[in-house]
Amino acid sequence: MIYTVGIDSGSTATKGILLADGVITRRFLCPTPFRPADAINDAWETLCAGLAEPPFLTLTGYGRQLVDFADKQVTEISCHGLGARLLAPETRTVIDIGGQDSKVIQLDAQGNLSDFLMNDKCAAGTGRFLEVISRTLGTSVEQLDAITEGVEAHAITSMCTVFAESEVISLRSAGVAPEAILAGVINAMARRSANFIGRLSAQGPLLFTGGVSHCAAFARMLETHVGMPVATHPDAQFAGALGAALIGQRLRRRE
Repeated sequence: MIYTVGIDSGSTATKGILLADGVITRRFLCPTPFRPADAINDAWETLCAGLAEPPFLTLTGYGRQLVDFADKQVTEISCHGLGARLLAPETRTVIDIGGQDSKVIQLDAQGNLSDFLMNDKCAAGTGRFLEVISRTLGTSVEQLDAITEGVEAHAITSMCTVFAESEVISLRSAGVAPEAILAGVINAMARRSANFIGRLSAQGPLLFTGGVSHCAAFARMLETHVGMPVATHPDAQFAGALGAALIGQRLRRRE
């Protein structure tokens, strides 16, 4: 049996996957700490516990070069495309929205990378943006689906994190309900993401990955703005780590 580990060291969360002959057998997820290498070490120890010998390790993400014991280091674009195709084999476009960046990946009919766009310069439209606004309104990202269900969105004009936070405070002072503001923020983010996807002339099926994909309200609004079905998956946040583990599996089989 071939065991491989993929670890995605992200700016906000560290994700890990253990594959046994291509089947997910263990998962690891934790917030990325001040020293990202600590989370990589924790993921490695957790995923390898009890195995007779160390599996092949592939690292991806921002922190992929922070430890020296990996067998392979790979960019996250390649890993996310591979992981997405395992989760949803017909996927042609991937929209990944993480803690501090977003990316759109276009795949050909065989699942090979054909084009991509990445935004890591601005936090607007990312999980960090959603987290800041939620905290400003006294709630959490985990509560957004319940809070905004069936609520009419109030228009939000600013997508800059600093200015949007000020706008939210002003709207609350004017008596606008928190749930309407939150629905407006999600709608504005979804519209921005749809425009981002449109820059690649993307085609479906479209898979939504990254931590923000857990927000069903966002997925619904994104579907409206992008004009095509938006699929997600329970393991969507692990797409990068999964792709890294798959790369390791291919390399191990060649040995």
